[in-house]
Amino acid sequence: MQRTQFQSRYESIGVVHHGRLKSAIDFSIKLEQFLKASGIKVWRVAATKEAEIVDRVREANLVLAVGGDGTLLRAVRSACGQGIPIIGINLGRLGFMTELTASDTFEKLPLLLAGGGWNDVRATLSARVSGNETSYTALNDVVVGRKMPLCMLRARVRIDGQLLTEYHADGIITATATGSTGYALAAGGPILNPQSRDILLQPICPHLSFTRCLVLPPVSVIELHLVTEEQAVLSIDGQIATPLETNATVEVRISEKVVNFLRLNPPGQFYASLTQRLKGEPLCL
Repeated sequence: MQRTQFQSRYESIGVVHHGRLKSAIDFSIKLEQFLKASGIKVWRVAATKEAEIVDRVREANLVLAVGGDGTLLRAVRSACGQGIPIIGINLGRLGFMTELTASDTFEKLPLLLAGGGWNDVRATLSARVSGNETSYTALNDVVVGRKMPLCMLRARVRIDGQLLTEYHADGIITATATGSTGYALAAGGPILNPQSRDILLQPICPHLSFTRCLVLPPVSVIELHLVTEEQAVLSIDGQIATPLETNATVEVRISEKVVNFLRLNPPGQFYASLTQRLKGEPLCL
């Protein structure tokens, strides 16, 4: 690991790391030491301590997420909408959203901290359940799914107030372009350009229902109204799960909040690495 000092445009950096993976914890400590050696203020918090990250992120000019896409998603929820750039450092296998690897971080990170790279702006989704004032923000996807494994979900879907269909399925995915390479892809959806603000509407294993994925414009408002008597659940990025009552309506739209990823690789690198990454085994850290 290089110990030479370098000039950084970021005075305060937060390091969010996987809290149970020893390699991520050890790497985050080395990263903290590396940054402090150049006079940068650093705080370091495990990704599962989201409330603490929200409090500390106001002190940061930049956030580094050490782990995999799962760790990065937790960091994103804390910094989303605050204009703070995020760099993902991948210690997993897939790392669709991450920019650096453990092997090249100490070589390439100084270039980004010195002002290099570009700002990759990603859209997020806003989800709200009827009768609940809580608004959820998702970078990847909002999923309404069955809670019991042998039961089928029934939901009427409206787009901009107009009835589309009633799905009989395992669930319904609404995804961003970022999430188009995740659960939506596994369910048969297309891959969107990461900077797109379109929304994917993808049913999961529909039975005698409309089966095609829809690509909807950013102004769309999607309403998922449950008509099943079986238990259902609302999932946000696969990390937040909220039980849903019968007759509940989940409204999904593009959020005003965006995520800013700081990138060194050119935009076209997404396509260059797409096939290679899809051959790997997903591992969200």
